Amino acid sequence: MSNTIVNLLPQRVVTFLLGKKQTKNEHCGVRNLTNAEINKEYEIKNVIQDDKEIVNFLFTLGCFKGEPITLISVLSETYVISIKDARYSIDLDLAKMVILV
Repeated sequence: MSNTIVNLLPQRVVTFLLGKKQTKNEHCGVRNLTNAEINKEYEIKNVIQDDKEIVNFLFTLGCFKGEPITLISVLSETYVISIKDARYSIDLDLAKMVILV
């Protein structure tokens, strides 16, 4: 089964079809800020959202393609991030919109 098709399928379907779970080293498709490790620097690949107001808000924080971002901590559904030597607190929904490389 090609990786492109595997990346589009939910994990439980991949597990059923292949008979195994993908490991962390295998390509698992889109990775967002909610999957990031704490204190590790990532690069923003994209911000996915249909609402232009939300995209513009994230852009004002410095959250745009190619920008380095670090997850500082996660408390409940609040994500503390560092962008351009500034720290911001965003909620789970905003964290899901930030796609990482």
